[in-house]
Amino acid sequence: MSCSKIFSGDLPELIYEIIKYLQNDYSTLYSCILVNKLWCRLAIPLLWENPFSIPTKNYKFIEIYLHNLNDDDFNTKLNEYKIVNNSLPSNILFNYPRFLKYLNIYEFIYLVEKWFKSATGIRKQLATTDFEKLSFICVSIFRIIIIENEVNLHTLEIEKSGFDYYLTCIDNILELILKNPNFIHNIRNLNLYFGSSYIGKYTLMNNRISQIIKLHQNLKKIMLDYYDCIPLYQSLLSEYFNCSNTLNTIIFHYVNLNCIRNLQKVFELLNVLESVHIYYCFGLNTSFIQQIINLTKPFKLKSLFMNDISQVESLELLLQKSGDYLENFGYILEVNFKLSSKHQLLELITKYCKNIKFLDFHYGCERQIIYQLLNLIENIKLSINYLSFDVWYGYTETGGYSSIILQDLGQILPSKLEYLCLNIYHVKTNDFELFLKNIQDTFIKKLVIENFQNLFNTILPSIKEYIMKKKRVKYLAIKNSISFKELISLKDEVDEFKLYNIKVQSFDDLKINLRNYIKKID
Repeated sequence: MSCSKIFSGDLPELIYEIIKYLQNDYSTLYSCILVNKLWCRLAIPLLWENPFSIPTKNYKFIEIYLHNLNDDDFNTKLNEYKIVNNSLPSNILFNYPRFLKYLNIYEFIYLVEKWFKSATGIRKQLATTDFEKLSFICVSIFRIIIIENEVNLHTLEIEKSGFDYYLTCIDNILELILKNPNFIHNIRNLNLYFGSSYIGKYTLMNNRISQIIKLHQNLKKIMLDYYDCIPLYQSLLSEYFNCSNTLNTIIFHYVNLNCIRNLQKVFELLNVLESVHIYYCFGLNTSFIQQIINLTKPFKLKSLFMNDISQVESLELLLQKSGDYLENFGYILEVNFKLSSKHQLLELITKYCKNIKFLDFHYGCERQIIYQLLNLIENIKLSINYLSFDVWYGYTETGGYSSIILQDLGQILPSKLEYLCLNIYHVKTNDFELFLKNIQDTFIKKLVIENFQNLFNTILPSIKEYIMKKKRVKYLAIKNSISFKELISLKDEVDEFKLYNIKVQSFDDLKINLRNYIKKID
């Protein structure tokens, strides 16, 4: 097929498919811009699909949006705020707003605030008068680059979080959206993320969100964040909002599940629900699980992150029904948990969950549990793609846990991993070197290493020998949690890794934020 397209003259289409594959690899996309005009024309739209989500300290792209602006009131305000918007060349090549496809309102406000503080030289917390300026600028920019350019968004995300002045900005933007129903109708997917501390507050905002949902009638995703009770959740899933044939993803994040009394009734109404995610929630007990068991439809539990294993017996019923769907699993096993419960939990996961892609293991436990965990990893070797160990107290003080992990883990890893994070308190140099030798046949796209000992210089030579020279990773971050020293701070070392096409990044940038990871899951 590819050869036929080349000979038939469809080379641009093939190049586009290649570049599209690099959609989230921003540094490579920037390089594509420099190849030639064709590559530039194909790469630019991908870079500008979701610019407010790209981690960057350069906020000049907002000024590109405002280039050739003919809004006198807004320009007057910018001058009043001492913001100069004439630093760009006059010949902007593209209509950048038309490329915008994805927008999270919270991320939009966050980056506009960063640009505002940078442009005005503010280096401290915003004052009350600055909040008013920020709100005006956010609403104006939203109106100018999105509403007036008639942008057709693929996905709009409404996230109620942040400081109070963020919520004021969000409320004002929602008011603007409601005044433009055509914009609402042209949004393909609508996603909502809610936090509990804002339930009682901002009633008007809740009403505006409800109106948008009703007008849009294509709500795809809901994330409930730190909820004690869920009246809004129940109303959102009512027939009034007509989500039965659109809602496909529900995320519970630190929710008190004891408050959900009519789960069976609500979930029976959802005809296209494809994934449910439970992230460190309270009340994952017999009462809640029984509602799931009683469902006549499949309960597609894609994510389960736990820090309570007090009712293992009822958990088995849940995994019998939904274990085949589970792709993301994480747990915090405290030392005071019963050893028998820990054993049962891992036995159940090993028995019922064969398709885990993301495994996240936290804190210390007994030696036997480590071996059981390694056995689980070997059993899901064909599906595992993301793996994270966070082991930093207890038996690790003498190197026990870390030695077991480092000596055995490298032998059971698959040939390819998207992500491996090792956060280990005690690292013996010979154990770490053995681990690196054992993973020479494994390509790890993102490798994140953190330890609490001052072994930075000790392990770096081994990493160069077995990782850098073998080119077994693409992105690398190393951090010492005592000195807070990072590999990225060593310019000569960073340059050396770059010679082998390995990009060194900061620990915080490369380490997966689980909340954001789950939030982005479809």
